[in-house]
Amino acid sequence: MAQGKASAPEYQGALGSLSVNSSLTDVLAKGVEELRAAEAAGEPREMARCGLAVAEACRRLGRVEEADRAWKASYRAARSAGDVAAMAWALWSGGTLARQRGAFPLAYRLLRLAAEFGEHGGDIVVRGYSLAGLAETGRIQGDYQAVGELHEQLLAEARKRGEARHTVWALEGIAQMHRNTGDYDRALALFEEAAETAGRADDRRGRAWALRGIADVLSVRDGDVERALELLAEAEVACREMRLSSALAYNHKMRANVLYRAGRYEEARDGYARALAEFREMEEPRGTALARLGLAKALARLGRDAGETAAELSELRDTLDRIGLRHAREMVEKAAAELGVAPLPVTDGARGGRRNDSFPEGPVPELPVTQGAVPELPVTDEETPR
Repeated sequence: MAQGKASAPEYQGALGSLSVNSSLTDVLAKGVEELRAAEAAGEPREMARCGLAVAEACRRLGRVEEADRAWKASYRAARSAGDVAAMAWALWSGGTLARQRGAFPLAYRLLRLAAEFGEHGGDIVVRGYSLAGLAETGRIQGDYQAVGELHEQLLAEARKRGEARHTVWALEGIAQMHRNTGDYDRALALFEEAAETAGRADDRRGRAWALRGIADVLSVRDGDVERALELLAEAEVACREMRLSSALAYNHKMRANVLYRAGRYEEARDGYARALAEFREMEEPRGTALARLGLAKALARLGRDAGETAAELSELRDTLDRIGLRHAREMVEKAAAELGVAPLPVTDGARGGRRNDSFPEGPVPELPVTQGAVPELPVTDEETPR
C-alpha cells in the first residue's frame, strides 16, 4: 500500500486535527485548554484523549514530572469511561516516558500492558505503537538479537497499512542496529530511505532523526565532516521549530561526536557540555551519561589529568550499567583504551550482578480485561522513577 501523509494518532478527540508537525508548545496549550473544557463538562473519555496529548507534549518537551502526572490522569479518566483503547494509549505514553527516564523494567511492563489493552480494545494502531516501543527499548539496550525480528515485522506491517510515520520509525531503528554493528553501507541506505519516506509524508520529526543518522554514518565511515554538519544544521531547524527538546539535545550530542572524530576537540567539548545541560534539564539519564562520556573524552584530549579521566570513566561505566545499557562497558572501556587510561579501576558498582531489565521473553500474561471490568492503574506512584 502506498504511504500517505504522516499522522499523529496520539492527538485525539478535540485535538484530532493537529498535525504531526505541530509545535509542541501549541499542542500543550491546546491540550490543556480542551482538557479543562472536558473536565468542566464531565466527559471522561474526552478527558483521557486530551490528557494523552498533554502527556506526550510534556514528555517531548522534557517536562517529565508533568508528563508523569498527565499520563496517569489520562489512564484514570479512560478507566472511568470504560474505554480500554484509551487506557492502552495512556499506558503507551507512560511506558515511553519510563524508557526516556532510563527505567527499562517499568517501560517493558507498561508497554506490554499497552499492547494487550490495545488488542483487547480493538485498536491496532496503539497495539503497533506499543510493540514498537518494546522493540525500541530492547534496541536501546543493545539487545539486537531479541528485537531485530520484531523491528522487521513492524516495518512490514507499517508498509502494508501505509503508515508512513511508523515506517520511518522502523527503518531508523533497523538502520541504527546496522550502524552499531559496523554495517555502515546498509545503515546509510536505510537512513536515506527513512529521510525520503519522511519527506514525502511531511513527517518533519522523522526526517530530523533520519538526517541525524545519515550525518553520523557519513562522519564515521567517510570522515565527511562538513556534509555531516550541514545535515545536522538542517535537522536542528525542524527540532527548534517543533520544540523537540530531546531530539535537539541528541542532535547537539551528535554534532559534538562529529567534531570529536575530526579532532576539533575544543568545539566538541563545548558541544558535549551544551548537550549535557539539555539532557540534565529534561532529566534524561541515558543522554546525560552519553554526553558525559563524550565530554570526558574531549577533556582528556585537551590535557585533563589521566587519573581524573580514569575515575570519571569508571563512574560512567557503573552509571551506564545501572541504566541497563548492554554495550555500556564496551563503550567506556574502548574509550579508556583510546585515551590510554585502561584498565579502569574496579568499583563496587562494577562488581554488582546483572539487573533484571532485559527484553522480556515468553508470552504476555493474561490481563484482567473483560467487558464491564477494567483494571486499576497498574503502576503506583512509588514505582515511578524520580
